[in-house]
Amino acid sequence: MKKILLIIIGFGLISCAKQAPYSPTPSPNPWEDNYRSISQMENYRQWGTYNVHDPACKKFGDYYYMYSTDAIFAENKKEAKEKGVPLGYIQVRRSKDLVNWEFQGWAFNEIPQEAVEWVRNNADGKGATNIWAPYIIQHNDTYRLYYCVSAFGQKTSYIGLAESTSPEGPWELKGCVVKTNKESVMNAIDPSIIVDENGKWWMHYGSYFGGLFCVELNPETGLAKTQDDQGHLVARRANYRKDNLEAPEIVYNPELKEYFLFVSYDPLMTTYNVRVGRGKQAEGPFFDFNEQNLKDTTNNFPILTAPYQFDNHPGWAGTAHCGVLEDNGRYFMFHQARLSPQNMLMVLHTREVFFNSQGWPVASPERYAATPQRKFDSRDMAGEWEVIRLIEPLHERQLEAGQILWGEGELVDEEWNRSFHIVLTEKGEITDRGTWKFLNDKQIMQITLDDEPIDELIVFAGQDWENEMQTILFTGLDKNGRSVWGKRIK
Repeated sequence: MKKILLIIIGFGLISCAKQAPYSPTPSPNPWEDNYRSISQMENYRQWGTYNVHDPACKKFGDYYYMYSTDAIFAENKKEAKEKGVPLGYIQVRRSKDLVNWEFQGWAFNEIPQEAVEWVRNNADGKGATNIWAPYIIQHNDTYRLYYCVSAFGQKTSYIGLAESTSPEGPWELKGCVVKTNKESVMNAIDPSIIVDENGKWWMHYGSYFGGLFCVELNPETGLAKTQDDQGHLVARRANYRKDNLEAPEIVYNPELKEYFLFVSYDPLMTTYNVRVGRGKQAEGPFFDFNEQNLKDTTNNFPILTAPYQFDNHPGWAGTAHCGVLEDNGRYFMFHQARLSPQNMLMVLHTREVFFNSQGWPVASPERYAATPQRKFDSRDMAGEWEVIRLIEPLHERQLEAGQILWGEGELVDEEWNRSFHIVLTEKGEITDRGTWKFLNDKQIMQITLDDEPIDELIVFAGQDWENEMQTILFTGLDKNGRSVWGKRIK
C-alpha cells in the first residue's frame, strides 16, 4: 500500500512540474510536391492537390467543395479521349479536413455554347477553349456555379451561371451574368459573389483590362439585377495595360464588420502575389494599409503572399489567385502555387488566415496540415528561427497582357523572397540583430530586428513543410504592410 501511495505521489509531483520548453517534432507531409509521375491523363483520380488553378471553396454539409480552372500540367486531350478519361471543364474536388482532397471529376462536359459563340464572334474566331475561374455559392436549396469563358489577351469574355440541387451537379445553364467585348472598359472574368448584411447580392470581377468592377445581382435569379449592367470600378493599377491586376475575392468578417477584397498582382507563372483592401460596404469603396482607395492608381498593400523559398526546398512561384473560406470563425486562404524552378506544376496551398489587432488579415507562412493548436509561453520561443520578409517584385519584366513572354517562366534573383536565420535567446535577445518579447496572454511576439520594431507577430502551431516537422510559426505585417513570416527550426 505504501509503495502504491509513493507511486501516486511521485506521479503527482511529475504532473505538477512545469512542462519542458517546446521543440519541433517530426511530422511527415501528407503528399509530395512533384507530381510528374502521376501527371498522365489516366491518373486524374490521384490529382487531389495537383493541377489546382484559381480555386474557389465552400463547405456544404460534411464536405469542403473546391472548384477550379481546368488547367492541367502535360494535358493531352487526344490521350484522354483514347483512354476514356472524361476530360471536361471546371475541376471539382471535395475534402473533409482541408488536407486530403478527392478529385471528383469535371462539372461540365463541354463549354456552354452561348459563351463560345459570344467569345468567338467578338474575338476574330479565337478563344473559348477552356472555362476559367469558377465560383460557387448557395441560395436556399440551390447551388449556383459561376464560370467564365474568354479569349486570352483580349477583353472579349463571358461570365455565365449554372445551377444544381447538389454541389456535385449535374448543372443546368441559366444564362449570362456579364459579357464584354473589345469596346468594353472591363474584362468579364474571375467572378466572386457575396451577400451583404442587407441581403443584397454583389459580384466582383475583372482583370488588367480596366481593373476590377462590382455589379449588383438579382438574388432570385443570380443574374445581373439590371440587364447589361457591367457595374462600377473598385480597383485599378496605374499601368493597367501592362501590370496585371485580377482575381478579386470578397469576404466579410462579422466581428470586424468589414468587407475584405483580396486581389492578385503580376504574372501568374512567376511573381503572382496577393494584396488586400477593406471597406464598410460590399460594393466598396475599399482602402489599403496606407488609406489609399484601391481604385486610385497606387500599388496597394498589405502584401500577403508572394514567391518564396525556405531552406531545403526549391521554392514556390505563382502564389496567388486566392479563394477565402470562413469556417466556424477560422479563415483559410486557398491558392495555386507553382513548383520552382520550372514553375509548371500547379499545387494547391491552403493557409490559415488570422486578423491582427489593426483588423488586417495575415497568412500563415506554411500550408495547413491539420496541426493541433496549443498555447505557447515565452520559453518556447527561444531557439533558431527561419524568417522571410515578403516584398513586391523588383525586377522589371517585358510582359504581354500582364503575363510573361514565352520562355521566361523562371524567377530571377530579384524576384525571390528567400529566408534568413535568427537566434532568439532566453534573455530576450536576437543574437547580434535585436531583441524580442512574447506576450503569453495574446500569443503575440514583438521583435526589434536591425533597429526596426515589428510589434505584432501572431504565434501558432503549424507544419514546417520543408523540414517535415511540427513547429511554431508566426505571421504579421511590418510598418509598410509587407508580410513577415517565421518558423522555429531548432
